[in-house]
Amino acid sequence: MIVGLIVNPVAGLGGAVALKGSDGPDIQARALALGAVPRAAERAAAALRALRARRPDVLVRTVAGPMGEDSARAAGVPYRIAHRPPATSVSTGAADTRATSTGAADTRATSTGAADTRAAVAALGEVDLLLFAGGDGTARDVLDAAPRPPVLGVPAGVKVYSGCFALSPAAAGATAAGFDGRTVDAEVVDLDEEGHRAGLVGARLYGTLRVPAARDRLSGRKTGSSAAPPGSAESIARAVVAGMRPGTAYALGPGATTLAVGRALGLALTPLGVDVVRDGALLAPDVTEQRLHAIAMSQVTHGVLSVIGGQGFVIGRGNQQFSPRVLAALAGVVVLATQQKLAALGGRPLLVDSGDPRADAAFEGHVRVVTGHRESVLYRISSASEELS
Repeated sequence: MIVGLIVNPVAGLGGAVALKGSDGPDIQARALALGAVPRAAERAAAALRALRARRPDVLVRTVAGPMGEDSARAAGVPYRIAHRPPATSVSTGAADTRATSTGAADTRATSTGAADTRAAVAALGEVDLLLFAGGDGTARDVLDAAPRPPVLGVPAGVKVYSGCFALSPAAAGATAAGFDGRTVDAEVVDLDEEGHRAGLVGARLYGTLRVPAARDRLSGRKTGSSAAPPGSAESIARAVVAGMRPGTAYALGPGATTLAVGRALGLALTPLGVDVVRDGALLAPDVTEQRLHAIAMSQVTHGVLSVIGGQGFVIGRGNQQFSPRVLAALAGVVVLATQQKLAALGGRPLLVDSGDPRADAAFEGHVRVVTGHRESVLYRISSASEELS
């Protein structure tokens, strides 16, 4: 089996540092200055490990350096270099994470962009399946290159709303290993990051990509909350506010439902950011992962998280501030969803993909989901890596 691999080494940089995306060298440089740590290479390597565990005969064709070679080497899979990006400057602030002989991460600067991804897609035309690690912006670049083989996304970006991504890196590897040639079309959507940061939320459909016909392992396209009856979010918000305890901090994750909680408190929250409130007042707006961890370590703090419609993710999609160490420091988590959003999942579980299997496993079981004023349900929640059957 021959699998292609392309890694966007700067994918996901902006999430934990509250930049709501990673598009553009300026944002990437700012993310690194704020302490962002590249994760795309690590997630690509996790997908390759899951693939090789099921298909020891796999051969990976990839791109030199941080766009794939480093991940293949870290995963210990046989690989061949099929493309070498042109030499680039070290002044852009993008991230290149290489594995050293000791297994530690050596972070150096490099420059990769959309043109590099498109060139890599063209160079990897003769493979059975093309894996790419990134987010919606990377999916758009792959789409623009008109790939010949089927593709599958390894989720590694801040925004992962397109339907061409696997549920998790492990799910991507398992799906690739079981690929039998059958494909379906999956939608590629993306947000305008500048509008995204300004609170103008709205995904645009750019096209479709052929992906393995494994619907149970694909994340599916994010859907909005327009089908919910008027007042649903407000009803949930009243329940959340009524349950807030004096002297306790609440970290409100992104989403339309959590914005309604802010309105119920008389506060203007950061669209698509994480805001911390206490005693009805804004304690810390638009926090980074580092700031949220400091708050959770210094006082009793609960997370308030909404469910992504159509996908079911609670953690790991657009709210990377809730890192494994933050989740461990929280006193509890409150999950919010309308009854219509839960019904649309068709019995599929809510999902967690924090990047740490142990942190994800801690959520396994059932969680109480607030669905309205004095209304809640127990709903199954699972690690995204476990949903492989």
